[in-house]
This record gives sequence, structure tokens and C-alpha cells, in this order.
Amino acid sequence: MILPTKHLHVNRTLIGIGAEILALLNEPLTASRLWEDFRDSQSDQNRHLVGFDRFVLALDFLFLIEAIHFHRERVVKGPQR
Repeated sequence: MILPTKHLHVNRTLIGIGAEILALLNEPLTASRLWEDFRDSQSDQNRHLVGFDRFVLALDFLFLIEAIHFHRERVVKGPQR
């Protein structure tokens, strides 16, 4: 679930979803706005592959590896200073 395997495409893994989230974080965003932007960035055929639960797990994963942090109720790219 974290890394791709022979049977699990990168678009469904936490690493792949996290990479897409980081690409969208050009400025601090609320989690709900980030979710909307993420859904809008998905193609119609891939939109059903990633639900909100997996999106939140990817946010948790990014937080654990200090790729993102939260500041004033917004998701910010990079470690907390």
C-alpha cells in the first residue's frame, strides 16, 4: 500500500498519491481545498481509484516523513521550522 508492487499501480500507493499532493502544494492550502484540487487533477478514469480515506493516509504519511506540516489550519510543504 505504501510502495508499488506487481499488482498495485503507483497511482494507488501512498508514495504516488503523496507525490501528486506535493506537486499541488505551491502555496499553503486547507485540507479540503487540497482534496478538491487533487480530485480535479485526476483523469475521469482514475478518479474512482483514490478515495478520501486513502488521500488522508497519504497526508499522514507525508506528515510522518516531514514532507508537509500544518500551520494555521493549512497544509504547507516542507518540515516545520
